[in-house]
Amino acid sequence: MASSSYSNSPCAACKFLRRKCMPDCIFAPYFPPEEPQKFANVHKIFGASNVSKLLNEVLPHQREDAVNSLAYEAEARMKDPVYGCVGAISVLQRQVIRLQKELDATNADLIRYACNEMPAPNPQFGRRMGHGGVSYDQNSGIYYPSPWNHDTCGERGDGSV
Repeated sequence: MASSSYSNSPCAACKFLRRKCMPDCIFAPYFPPEEPQKFANVHKIFGASNVSKLLNEVLPHQREDAVNSLAYEAEARMKDPVYGCVGAISVLQRQVIRLQKELDATNADLIRYACNEMPAPNPQFGRRMGHGGVSYDQNSGIYYPSPWNHDTCGERGDGSV
């Protein structure tokens, strides 16, 4: 992702730092002049000196990934100064757990419906939770899915029918 020309327009980093952009500028290939906010965020969170040191220590073929990671984390820190991208990851993990519980409950409802055992839904959750081998510890917030019983309408795994 190299800048098209070093001499025509300074890279976003050199422009932000108000210095002349040299042909061997470590920032130029990764902070093109069209993306000034990318460097501004990275500079505000990590500092130009630290980014320069990091880029000089990283192998050349890994630098673009390093800059993209820094830019992503810097943008996340601008939105959420305390947790950064970890906060976004946590929100997504909770959403996956909630959706997995909903999927498991729906699959259990489908199995009961297919076996003509459809119970009335629990008004608190809209579905019956805790059936079909699903376990959820409300104190810790940990969800423990169990494998499905392969004989969906026959034995329930404990020998009963």
